[in-house]
Order: sequence, then C-alpha cells, then structure tokens
Amino acid sequence: MNAGFHRQLLQFDLKVSKKICGLMAGVDEAGRGPLAGPVVAAAVILFRKTSLEGLNDSKKVASSRREKLFWHIARQALVGIGVVDEKRIDKINIYQATRLAMKQAVLALTRTPDFLLIDGKIKLDLPLPQKAIVRGDGQSASIAAASIMAKVYRDAWMNHLDALYPQYQFKKHKGYATAIHLAKLRQEGPSPVHRRTFAPVLLSQPILFDAHA
Repeated sequence: MNAGFHRQLLQFDLKVSKKICGLMAGVDEAGRGPLAGPVVAAAVILFRKTSLEGLNDSKKVASSRREKLFWHIARQALVGIGVVDEKRIDKINIYQATRLAMKQAVLALTRTPDFLLIDGKIKLDLPLPQKAIVRGDGQSASIAAASIMAKVYRDAWMNHLDALYPQYQFKKHKGYATAIHLAKLRQEGPSPVHRRTFAPVLLSQPILFDAHA
C-alpha cells in the first residue's frame, strides 16, 4: 500500500481535529449487504502517534493485512464494537440496524468522543457533533480503521457460523450473495441466521397454502 496514501488519510483527520476540541472517533460498518449474519459496526479513536502503515478502506486491503491492522489498531487506539443480529435486522430493516450498531459501537468506547466522523449518509441518535462522509473509509484514517475493525470482527463471526452451519459455506462468502451461497440457499433453504426479509432468502422459503381457503 502506498505510504503516501496512508499519510493522506491521517492528514484528513488532522485537519478535522484542528477544528474541534477533544477526541474524534471514526465510525463504520461491515455487513449491510449480506443475506446472513449480523451487521457489525466499529468506532475508533486514533491517537496522534498512531502508526498504521497500509491503512485503507477494508475492502481494498488483503485479508492477511487486515488481520495485522486489526491487532495494531486494537493496541494503539480506543475501539468500540456494536453488533445487531439477523433477527433484529429483519424486524427494524438494515438501515436502522446499521444505525443501531454504530450507536452501540460509540457507546462501547471507554471514553466519550467529542466528535464523530461517520461513513456514508447516516446520522446517529446521539447528542454528539457528527459529520457523515460518503466513502469516508477512503478519506479518513479514523473511519478506515473502523472499517478494518468491523470487517475483521464480522468475518470471525461468520467463520463461527460456518462451523455451526457448514452446508452454507459461510467461511467462503461471509454471507454475501455469491453464486455458491445462492445455490446452497436454493438447495438447503434458509438457516436460522439468514435474513428472512432479504429478497433472495425470501424467495428461497417455501410458500404455504391454506388448505381451507
């Protein structure tokens, strides 16, 4: 990863931090799109001397590098994690579930931030100044760090679900709508951890007819 890009991310955060007084947290999520498993959010407060070479949007970082960055961030920053499971997602919808996971992540921080940088067009129901940034994980070091934490945490969760439901091969696709996953879904039907309100899952469920109708 280009070292200059890493510095660019940190420079963005530095410019923002000069305009506020106190601690700034980056907030991002992983798992809005999958057909199974939870949505996971992370909130990260980086300190000025934090060194995270290779930091970027988690989707643009190799899995082996993400794992290393996860532990570097865990050691060098304050991190909060929020998780909303598939049943709650079906009940309140994925957008609201994402907001809830992000709120949980911020509240899980051991220190209350004074300002939030949030990836995407999302406003959190928290009494804190905040700024939503579309594709923020490619602009802000704090948001990029949050994307790494959320992604690695969720991937580990999906690996655990793979052990519980090996027929779906969650370890390979992490619940996303890949050809393999869709084929398994058609073959097996939905598992207890599938999101029943998502179209491909909904279509894979049997239609029940009322014999008395």
